Amino acid sequence: MTIMDAQSSKLFKGDCEESRISHVTGIMDLHIVIMVDILSRLPIKSIFYCKIVCKLWYHLLTSDPLFCKMYYKRSSYFPSILLSINHSVRLLVELKDDVSHPLNRTIVLSPRFHLPPTLYTQNLTLISSCNGFICLFNGSRDAVEHSVYISNPLLGEYFEVKLPKWEKRIQRVAYAFCFSETSGQYKVLRSVVSKFEGCPHVSELEVYTLGVNEKWRNVGEVPEPLCGLFCKGNVNGVVHWMTSEKNDNIYSFNSWTEEVKSMLAPRGLITSSYGLTLVELGNCLCLCDTYHSEYIDIWWMKEYGIAESWTKDRIWKDTIQPDISCDRFIPISTWKDGEILMQRYRGTHVVSYNPKEKKFTKVKVYLGFAGTSYIPSFYSLKTVIGESLQVSYAYPKIEIV
Repeated sequence: MTIMDAQSSKLFKGDCEESRISHVTGIMDLHIVIMVDILSRLPIKSIFYCKIVCKLWYHLLTSDPLFCKMYYKRSSYFPSILLSINHSVRLLVELKDDVSHPLNRTIVLSPRFHLPPTLYTQNLTLISSCNGFICLFNGSRDAVEHSVYISNPLLGEYFEVKLPKWEKRIQRVAYAFCFSETSGQYKVLRSVVSKFEGCPHVSELEVYTLGVNEKWRNVGEVPEPLCGLFCKGNVNGVVHWMTSEKNDNIYSFNSWTEEVKSMLAPRGLITSSYGLTLVELGNCLCLCDTYHSEYIDIWWMKEYGIAESWTKDRIWKDTIQPDISCDRFIPISTWKDGEILMQRYRGTHVVSYNPKEKKFTKVKVYLGFAGTSYIPSFYSLKTVIGESLQVSYAYPKIEIV
């Protein structure tokens, strides 16, 4: 546990002593650990308002490891979603009901938070998120020139990953981002599809470890991810994907052992891989069949790695508003009381499914064509890449609405 140093103690007394009331105990009179505990429970908007109250709070909320640790521990129980607009991550919406609005038929999520404009001038695609950090891709997957960034969007920080020199034989690339609890390391994966003259396509997997060195390591040949995309269903540091050739196998990369394995998908799947989506729901690997107009099938792998543990839930869409009920809805995350948050495929509609009541409720969020589950964090990128590498910052002004 971090205890305030001597310099912060002087700041605490000097900045805040004048505001004390002798017969009333205010928040400034509390022990520093208790104060941090209170501040770490606030919504994101309120935290950014508190940063400008006094120097003490500013330092607590921007650089104190104890606050970062307490906030992250609590935020993991109340995740958020990132909404992408025009290939840019702009809005963060906390998954908490806004009690000031009558719920009726609509769940209102509040507050929303405009993120700093990190790299918004570029054509960015969100790859995935880990522990408050996100991986962003700039360019097309068959383009010669492209860029990959790691960012903490809450703090407006970003770091450009150094890519290997492009080779003419490379046809396509795909990226993934993962974290190993065992090693405490963040890794960027890169699937490279190459074609040699007179030979078939070859897909190889390369790994880059943040903060260790600037070299990419080749870990061998692997099946090419479906549509050049790894899935966002990372479970306990394991990245998953399917291929376009078969729908009966799921492939995985373990970020700790760096082993590539395959496991059996649920038996008897009729839908092709293009209509299936791998997601993580409640720390469980799930395979979602969203192809049908009347229902959604979610297969849950109750025991990870055990093919016999696949269990299917069929969710009927008859309670979704009629004009969009036939469209595909992709699960994003679980939240209050086990409800499943889903977004209309490439649309702005979000619904929440209550498994106990077996019905959908419309969720009022803000315009965005893609939603991703996200756990906000105030940890700086410097804690990941170290002091030797350069962290860049967005324009410091943060818009709060």
